[in-house]
Amino acid sequence: MAEIIHPPMDQLQDLEYCIDSNPPWAETILLAFQNYILMLGTSVNMPLIEEMKLDLVLSSLCLLNFTVYWELGDKARVIQTLLFVAGINTLLQALFGARLPAIVGGSFAYIIPIAYIINDSSLQQISNRHERFIQTMRAIQGALIVASSMQIILGYSQVWGLFSRFFSPLGMAPVVALVGLGLFQRGFPLLGNCVEIGLPMLLLVIGLSQYLKHVRPIRDVPIFERFPVLICVAIIWIYSLILTASGAYRDKPNATQLSCRTDRANLISTAPWFMFPYPLQWGPPTFSAGHSFAMMSAVLVSMVESTGAYKAASRLAIATPPPAYVLSRGIGWQGIGILLDGLFGTGTGSTVSVENVGLLGLSRVGSRRVVQLSAAFMIFFSILGKFGAVFASIPFPIFAALYCVLFGLVASVGLSFLQFTNMNCMRNLIITGLSLFLGISIPQFFNEYWNLKHRGLVHTNAGWFNAFLNTVFLSPATVGLIVAVFLDNTLEVEKSKKDRGMPWWVKFRTFRGDNRNEEFYTLPFNLNRFY
Repeated sequence: MAEIIHPPMDQLQDLEYCIDSNPPWAETILLAFQNYILMLGTSVNMPLIEEMKLDLVLSSLCLLNFTVYWELGDKARVIQTLLFVAGINTLLQALFGARLPAIVGGSFAYIIPIAYIINDSSLQQISNRHERFIQTMRAIQGALIVASSMQIILGYSQVWGLFSRFFSPLGMAPVVALVGLGLFQRGFPLLGNCVEIGLPMLLLVIGLSQYLKHVRPIRDVPIFERFPVLICVAIIWIYSLILTASGAYRDKPNATQLSCRTDRANLISTAPWFMFPYPLQWGPPTFSAGHSFAMMSAVLVSMVESTGAYKAASRLAIATPPPAYVLSRGIGWQGIGILLDGLFGTGTGSTVSVENVGLLGLSRVGSRRVVQLSAAFMIFFSILGKFGAVFASIPFPIFAALYCVLFGLVASVGLSFLQFTNMNCMRNLIITGLSLFLGISIPQFFNEYWNLKHRGLVHTNAGWFNAFLNTVFLSPATVGLIVAVFLDNTLEVEKSKKDRGMPWWVKFRTFRGDNRNEEFYTLPFNLNRFY
């Protein structure tokens, strides 16, 4: 038998900087700004998608229908608040939560519950559009505050950590893969809305980061591999500015202009020079049991997606898989982040940014310090609104091109967990294939029945129940988790313990199970004495 030259490895080796090693300060600052730019694309440009009449599930970070209600000043204010709270949540997560280099930002999981709240008859009866927007924001705030309690309890009570003991490499491989693959509609379909900008961006990113990654024009720094987002965004942004200034889109349809032009965001003129977001800035939250129950479905989905993102981030940061205790701690702090979202009024809840997790692998830098500094950029530029609003002129197809690479990279990290399993076993092949297929197929089926009136495949007289089930089954990662974990823990469990890869991960179930856990996940300031 030929010698196995690529044995399974619980840590990646093909990165320059791991979770607790830091690049030089100049590189750290540029890498942090690169993370900020990537996160900004999702937060700022997504509201424009609704104006292009795309499917609701592809729409904004829960800012979608607010384009009907808000004034431009409100739009800039919401985006600044979203970035400000994202910076705080990222910093808290990196310092006291899972301690992984993961950006925490707005989540697509909250779209359906918020659409349910927006279309609530009591809010629709308000005739004044701006007043309706304010009351809707207060209702969303109240729902987020109540729903966050579920995640805080599941996290700090260690219930989520106990549940994670049922996760094996075989069960988590499709879940992490679907965290990336499930976002395929945010990739090339949105790139194609302005192919003359999106396609050159995609080719340039692949060319610089892969084919020219060993070219080092400045000293010994692989700038094309380390900063592909900054370089490519700058080049294609200038190119799109030239196209806009030359009148290339003057007589084009409105959807094309929204996707391609650099002067359609209208945020620079409306954003204040200085704005410090503060809690309850929209007024006191309003509470409704139906709204809160609907929002809990999004919290559940964001927990599943964040768990998959944590697993991917740990691998791309050359860390060990987070133990159950650390995973619970991260989920608990994420619940506090959703509470802050509700108090400040961001218009959406929080989850781990999948694109920024992919950037760890693309730049080959998994340093925690980079993410912490990126959080500082988010807070700084959200307070100085004019500076942050400048980047709102970047056309969204530029970011969609980046997503094609970054989401695919996260998906491949998930599939890499299969190295710990026996894929010559028919049981494992069935579980993996069924989980991946149903994880994509079922959400697509539910998506076909979804429309802007929050009516989906489930449409009983209880709107909150409709929103709950539609949210859960529109999430590929959640469907994949349900299928994979159920089958993996009910089909020939004892007989297949080695085949499903449990011996590889059993030592990572507890904090003391592997001495590397203390190096990667110990709390700062000697807080482990108290926790």
